[in-house]
Amino acid sequence: MRIAIVGSGAMGIFIGHGIQKAGYEVTMIDLPNRVKRLKTSGQITVADLDGLESSVSPSLITSDFAEAGIHQIIILATKAQDLPDAAENIARLTDGNSIIIPIQNGIPWWYLHGLSDRFKEAQINCLDPEGLLNRYINPSQVIGCVAYPAVMLEENGRARHIEGKRFSIGEIIGTQGERTQKVANLFQESGFKCLIIDDIRSEIWLKAWGALSINPISALTHATMEDICTFPNTRELVARMMSEAQQVAETLGAHFRHTIEKRIEGAKAVGPHKTSMLQDLENGHPLELDALMLAVLELARLTGIQTPTIRNIYACASLLNWNIQKRYELKEDA
Repeated sequence: MRIAIVGSGAMGIFIGHGIQKAGYEVTMIDLPNRVKRLKTSGQITVADLDGLESSVSPSLITSDFAEAGIHQIIILATKAQDLPDAAENIARLTDGNSIIIPIQNGIPWWYLHGLSDRFKEAQINCLDPEGLLNRYINPSQVIGCVAYPAVMLEENGRARHIEGKRFSIGEIIGTQGERTQKVANLFQESGFKCLIIDDIRSEIWLKAWGALSINPISALTHATMEDICTFPNTRELVARMMSEAQQVAETLGAHFRHTIEKRIEGAKAVGPHKTSMLQDLENGHPLELDALMLAVLELARLTGIQTPTIRNIYACASLLNWNIQKRYELKEDA
């Protein structure tokens, strides 16, 4: 079975390493500059929770989707904002039986597909502004996934595993069956925990709940998850954002199995970990605001829910993101 990992960031390295180590044929696909650096060693490395390092050599490292060819499972481990431009190429990796597993933070582009008659014509425009994902990726091939591991990219091809090995997966249309069991078996054989969830959308909100609040606050304050959830003022701010998001989610039919307080305590327990958004900020990369915040604001307008706290934090974080991109453009022109 051939498995493609699109994206060689922290999560892509972490997942690709585990699957290759389990004996499967893994193809790592990324932009040419990243592929060039990966090919220097020909290996991907993960430092585990005990500090021990393990390296494996993927079966193929390439930036050429045509060279990669058809794969049985395609794991999309890129940032959400990068997916539309890659959509046509992603389609080249698939045949009618291929399984596509997007692993992004926040709300996925397919969220409203098949949800209910009320929203059947609606799209989340900020996630797929030109409709490329809907054009090239068949939703019936998608299995929803929520990734809980905390992983940090230390350098190109090398990731440090901070905490957790759990993934939750589920069909976005219909009931669970052979496909989800096939993916669960793959992840479990690769050293991960993998749960099959009947209501994957509710699971997405449970993860997004923390990400849409803690991530932008971490970027704005340079604070760790533990500090944000401990300091009274930011803890209260997180709770307000979560409350607004919960109203949106429940209007769309989602259910929350944890309280806001329990979710915040869970984030606090991760410890002095930098969120992925803070890591992006420190590395000069664009912030993943569309899937984490703007999509929630779109859904809030769609459902008629007021989200003033999320909107205000988004305004600040989007200005920060604009400044990052402006500095990058100036650096490129220098």
